[in-house]
Amino acid sequence: MVGTDIAIDLGTAAIKFYLQGKGLVINEPAVVAVNIKSGQIIAVGKKAYSMVGKTSEKIAVVGPMRRGVISDFAMAEYLIQYYLNKVGGSKLFMPRVVVSVPCEITEVEKRAVVDAVSSAGVRKICLIQEPIAAAMGAGIDIAAPRGSLVVDVGAGTTDMAVISLSGISSSRTVQLAGDNFDDEIMKYVRRKYNLIIGKKMAEQAKVAIGCVYPREQRTVYRMKGNHSKTGMPHWADVTSDDILAALLRPCLRLIRNMHGVLEQTPPELLHDIYEDGIVLTGASSLLYGFDKLVEKKMKLPVRIAYDADICVALGTGKALEFIDKMENVSYGILNPLSVAY
Repeated sequence: MVGTDIAIDLGTAAIKFYLQGKGLVINEPAVVAVNIKSGQIIAVGKKAYSMVGKTSEKIAVVGPMRRGVISDFAMAEYLIQYYLNKVGGSKLFMPRVVVSVPCEITEVEKRAVVDAVSSAGVRKICLIQEPIAAAMGAGIDIAAPRGSLVVDVGAGTTDMAVISLSGISSSRTVQLAGDNFDDEIMKYVRRKYNLIIGKKMAEQAKVAIGCVYPREQRTVYRMKGNHSKTGMPHWADVTSDDILAALLRPCLRLIRNMHGVLEQTPPELLHDIYEDGIVLTGASSLLYGFDKLVEKKMKLPVRIAYDADICVALGTGKALEFIDKMENVSYGILNPLSVAY
């Protein structure tokens, strides 16, 4: 492992590890199952995610990341250490690490990320803003003197930024993303069908029939849960039109925030964006019709990046080559003020 650098995408829903020379090697749910009384870790990743909604009162399935930042430091620390060991890390040959973070987080939140990663035994940590990583993962030349609007719709947050000359001209982090979509589906189904469902069922329905633009053919998904009045097992055949009704409002809120970012953008960069359009990344951007809705409301061309769900991880991996250029303070991809040794 001598000389091996590692990129980490600490997402709200998934944790991804990119190894220099090997590519993406870890893509697992960012959850840990723990015994509440003893504190013993029972399962991590996919195995822990399979327990969501099915545990006894003795076991809790914990997601240490909320809204793009660390909410449970101990569990985040364990999760990072677990996967570092899994990819072959050792404290004898400590790697250098680049970690992606939302573009608008506090210094305290940055420090929590640095501390959680450094405790796992690394010799250098660099932070990269998620929109820049997403742009690099989408194949955009961020060093060019040309404006690019990148919108990364994740699970906990949506990061949007206008990027030019390896830096951010204007940006916004909105705490509205995939998790909120799940919540809206849960509320809608309870209101219309008197059906109480879990977050996992809402997510499955979102993936199966979710849309924010009318489908050519209406599809149906059977949801199972409890009746809100009787408490008995209950089910309902929910249509894609129902999901559209549930998700349209939050998506329009995101689009209003995109307008806000453009309002803060210099005219010269706006000209580039009107020519090139908007690039969407993040797993939640793959929701059916999201690109069509953005294009219709923004009146700009829109494209979804290839491998949109892993763009941030891929871009963070590409940023590994810039670690050695950290001494150049003017270089904008990695911020030298966000380094810990």
